[in-house]
Amino acid sequence: MAVDYFGLSEIDMDQQTQTELEAAAFRSLVKHLDKRKDVQNIDLMILAGFCRNCMSKWLMAAAEDQGVGMDYDQAREHVYCMPYSEWKGQHQLPATEAQIAAFSAIEKSKNKAKV
Repeated sequence: MAVDYFGLSEIDMDQQTQTELEAAAFRSLVKHLDKRKDVQNIDLMILAGFCRNCMSKWLMAAAEDQGVGMDYDQAREHVYCMPYSEWKGQHQLPATEAQIAAFSAIEKSKNKAKV
């Protein structure tokens, strides 16, 4: 059966296969970010508009949609591949003035777009 994939051209696959492919892509992204602990969340937010915390919230929301009990700390542990407090203590650096300015500029432009 052809599945409409995010509004793009149809791909011949069933819903289960689509779900498995998307889950595999998510796991690959988590593994990639685990290998790139040097990439700070603020950098991800500046460049891509999401970060590990966003991914944790998406995972928690997906769990809720499926009736699976998962709190934010559990979701973050899954995405960070360790307890968040441990990751933060070992890998999170203070944001630089340049990072803060870039992030603020993006947030300001988003707020202007809402008006």
